Amino acid sequence: MNYKIRLITPDDVNEVAEMIQKTIRISNSKDYPADLIEAMVDAHSPEFILRRSGWTHFYVALDGETIIGCGAIGPYWDSETESSLFTIFVLPEYQKSGVGRFIVETLEKDEYFLRANRIEIPASITGAPFYQKMGYGFKNGISEPDNERIIRMEKRR
Repeated sequence: MNYKIRLITPDDVNEVAEMIQKTIRISNSKDYPADLIEAMVDAHSPEFILRRSGWTHFYVALDGETIIGCGAIGPYWDSETESSLFTIFVLPEYQKSGVGRFIVETLEKDEYFLRANRIEIPASITGAPFYQKMGYGFKNGISEPDNERIIRMEKRR
């Protein structure tokens, strides 16, 4: 694997949004109905990515100069002892090649992770099995999606 990872720049937000939108439409379509897929696509606009990168440490994974994945880590509701992983996506053609693991391992070396006793992930139904492989468990033992169609996962340190 010869991929690079770095913090996002404002010039990246359009490419990141397009990468996320493509990934949602392809990878998440088996777990979510079409109307919810389109709502998720609409929610991941360049403006959303720019806002999220303003209060998290938002990383992009690259193959050469092409953005192939992303992930962010930030405080859990302004906590000093809890953090959350957000917006972890890998282009479908790069899934199962180690890019997702590379992103999560990078996030787990970030200062927001290192200072936290607990890290939460608002996981998609699609992403939950991957996070389990990365050592995250179901928050409060609940493995079913909540009313937002999210599975809350966590890791304690």
